Amino acid sequence: MAKSVSHAELHIVAARSAGAITRTGQLAALIERSVPTREPGKHPATRSFQAIRIKINNELDELRAFLAEVCDLLVGGGRLVVISFHSLEDRIVKRFIREQAQGTVIPKGVPVRDSELPRRLRVLGRAIHPDASEIALNPRARSAVMRVAERCP
Repeated sequence: MAKSVSHAELHIVAARSAGAITRTGQLAALIERSVPTREPGKHPATRSFQAIRIKINNELDELRAFLAEVCDLLVGGGRLVVISFHSLEDRIVKRFIREQAQGTVIPKGVPVRDSELPRRLRVLGRAIHPDASEIALNPRARSAVMRVAERCP
């Protein structure tokens, strides 16, 4: 099945055929002309540049690799605190903590008490979001989500 192409991609390909895009301002202007503003107060190219940065830096795979090793680095009672700044990161962190706190999945009917299941982490509270005063002091904090877990002994 063929991948659909966005208006922004069409504009970028057309612009590149006329000459190289050598400045971020050129790319931002192209995106602005082809992507409707989704969020008031944000430049239409904000998410596109974020996506480019995430892809180039391999950020999601780096996060997964870190999480895969973090439990082995924590001593019993040690705390894992992760602040994510967009939903892709937060989903990875949330699922990781939940899976480690759930422990080994045992089939129904197996005579094992819930308290006997080996767990690596214990969730400490809910996701924490910045309040209005913190956002006023630091507008970049508006998208932050902090999750906390503790290494089980």
